[in-house]
Amino acid sequence: MKILVVGAGAVGGYFGGRLLQAGRDVTFLVRPKRASELRQNGLVIKSPSGDATLPNPPTVLADKLDHPFELVLLSCKAYDLENAIESFRPAVGDKTMILPLLNGMRHLDALDNRFGAEKVLGGRCVISATLNEQREIVHFLPGHSIALGERSGEISERVKSVYSALAEAGFDTLASDRILSVMWEKWVMLASLAGCTTLMRASIGEIASAPGGSDFVLGLIEECCHIADLEGHPIAMPTMESTRARLTKHDSTLTASMFRDMEQHSRIEADHVIGDLLQRGEKHSVSHDSDSYARLRIVYANLKAYENRFLKTAK
Repeated sequence: MKILVVGAGAVGGYFGGRLLQAGRDVTFLVRPKRASELRQNGLVIKSPSGDATLPNPPTVLADKLDHPFELVLLSCKAYDLENAIESFRPAVGDKTMILPLLNGMRHLDALDNRFGAEKVLGGRCVISATLNEQREIVHFLPGHSIALGERSGEISERVKSVYSALAEAGFDTLASDRILSVMWEKWVMLASLAGCTTLMRASIGEIASAPGGSDFVLGLIEECCHIADLEGHPIAMPTMESTRARLTKHDSTLTASMFRDMEQHSRIEADHVIGDLLQRGEKHSVSHDSDSYARLRIVYANLKAYENRFLKTAK
């Protein structure tokens, strides 16, 4: 299967790199600067699951993309989605499948509108990784997985073919008959993690050790779970309990990638991770009083204030 990985950052570079390491037919769609870095230094992965240096990985620039691929693995940041869509558009043919690994759900509408819902699978990745100053991919924690499936819930032949292409490539792979619920589970966890760490400017352990810290986190998780329930994807109790335990550990150094982006004065996915979730909750509310999703409202105001400041300094 010919696979186009859109981007070679922390997510695309990691999963695409593992696929390339396993002998899969992978090409990275990158910008000129990243293409130059990969030519000079290779694709470098630092990981508790094993380091790897892949010399001169196959790359293509958007203006040189002139034929379809069987699978497009989409790993861009949500705020770059429109640009990404235009860049990989020539790679989408009649039988191309698009597997997005973006956060939240908002991207599905944009991809459906541009390419048709029949081309877009549901997808979720779990990984804690970043690009360091040397432009190496640093994988922090052992977990690394991709889940995929038809949004209709069936395990189709094409899902089986994608699963076969991704399986046994150095990370965990799941073909799911409930992929939308799997995506919602990640969204709830991510929104809770990003919300509290960006608001408090601290790690989970530091927040949990502060007076009232765990109570705030648990309340935020409850608000996110409530919205998932209203949207028809209730979070199962074991998953909810696991999220609660993970986000209230006193010795945890866990932070969200959005927190790290803010620390580096970079763009963030405020509207895609928090804003869209809040909007979905509010559409079910009879009234939008101050007690409705109060914690999410505070988190979102904090993120938008950061974005306002970011836009001023970026000019």
